[in-house]
Amino acid sequence: MGPGKRVAMSSAVALAPSIQNSQIEGANFLNLLIVDDERAIREVCREVAQSLGFNTSVADSAEHAYRLLDSQSIDVLLLDLKLPGANGLEALHQIKQRRPDAAIVVVTGYGTVQSAVHAMKNGAYDYVTKPFSMEELKMLLQRVAGHLKLKTENRILREKIKSKHGFGSMIGSAPEMEKLYRIIAKAAYSNHPVLILGESGTGKEIVARSIHFSGPFRDKPFIPVDCGSLVPTLIESELFGYVKGAFTGAAQSKEGLLAIAEGGTVFLDEVGEMPVDLQAKLLRAIQEKEIRQVGSTKRTAINVRILAATNRDLEQAVAQGTFRRDLYFRLNVLSLRIPPLRERRQDIPLLVAHFLERISRSGGHERILSDDALKSMLAYDWPGNVRELENCLERAWALTSGPVIHLCDLPPNIHNDAGAFSAGDSSTKIIPMTELERQTILSTITQLNGDKLMAARLLGIGKTTLYRKLKEYASQDS
Repeated sequence: MGPGKRVAMSSAVALAPSIQNSQIEGANFLNLLIVDDERAIREVCREVAQSLGFNTSVADSAEHAYRLLDSQSIDVLLLDLKLPGANGLEALHQIKQRRPDAAIVVVTGYGTVQSAVHAMKNGAYDYVTKPFSMEELKMLLQRVAGHLKLKTENRILREKIKSKHGFGSMIGSAPEMEKLYRIIAKAAYSNHPVLILGESGTGKEIVARSIHFSGPFRDKPFIPVDCGSLVPTLIESELFGYVKGAFTGAAQSKEGLLAIAEGGTVFLDEVGEMPVDLQAKLLRAIQEKEIRQVGSTKRTAINVRILAATNRDLEQAVAQGTFRRDLYFRLNVLSLRIPPLRERRQDIPLLVAHFLERISRSGGHERILSDDALKSMLAYDWPGNVRELENCLERAWALTSGPVIHLCDLPPNIHNDAGAFSAGDSSTKIIPMTELERQTILSTITQLNGDKLMAARLLGIGKTTLYRKLKEYASQDS
């Protein structure tokens, strides 16, 4: 049978081999849940979805679906409205409560289209009737993926309008950062835990704040907890709270941060430093959505979103027994990696411009970076990442008396490394100064996405001079 045939209950599995592989761009970021009590239908839908690139899960009942929705991030659902022991519209309502932004496609019998219309009025994205053709299902899933991709792109665009060269308060336009923005935009509208991975100084808390303040929880509390700076007993009492008399000094009861953040987000920074015994209590709180204050026997329900970050290799920590495997999998529902600065050097001019502008506002006057200083910063590896870059500029600002920050104003390790880099390149040919100037100007404008005024400020030349030189270059090329 070809892909245009209708999928009947008895022939569903037989049609599966005829599916052609035609993956949708971006679909591999989408998780699809198939909810149907008929195994044949589930298998065909799974085959079609996987051929398009979706990550798929299946459930044979409404209760099974609810359990998966509570433990996984789901973007798309194929929901049979005739599940045994469940009302289709009630199941839809329960799913929308758990996943308000998921695209739900309802599956219904040919003679009950009216129920599908009611479902769409109650929040379903679309419907398909049994028996359906595989091509029909394929086109529908392609349309759903396009719809979700457009929603994500629009969300990123809105954030970029707020932040000229980044996402929210994040700065950068390198391909690695664009990929990160797409994941953040998706994560912002989920309530599942997110594990943020990155070296020290890459901006893990900024990413966590971007996730929180870009989504529907932006009006709720965002509470950061530094797990690496608190002693174990303090972390427990900070997270869960305590009752009066629970320990020496507990003169009165205190709510924990997991309760204070009700409806919002708790950000566990450097979660890899959390003691193993406390990890068990955190896991229980996330799974059961309730906490028990230190010194109390009463349990309190909580409704918070957990974001966690670490610069450690948690898989290695699990293997070494210093981090619980079950907690790792619970936190790692969605993970994202922040690239170190050395992997996105093209963003350095943008970051320099951003930090200099911010320091200028507080310092009361403007300063620019010399060309040799910028080139040294581009050659340096930045082991401390964006935080080191910011500290470097603040230090140089404090040491500089004139309007220009020169190479000699930077920390010695930066221009020493840059000098070693240049000296070690014995194959470098001699280039005339005019050509070096041309390359520097054009490269800076490219790195700043065409922002000529910002390029002039960074290069330490007037905008009139810059436009004159660009006109000369254009006439030379013509």
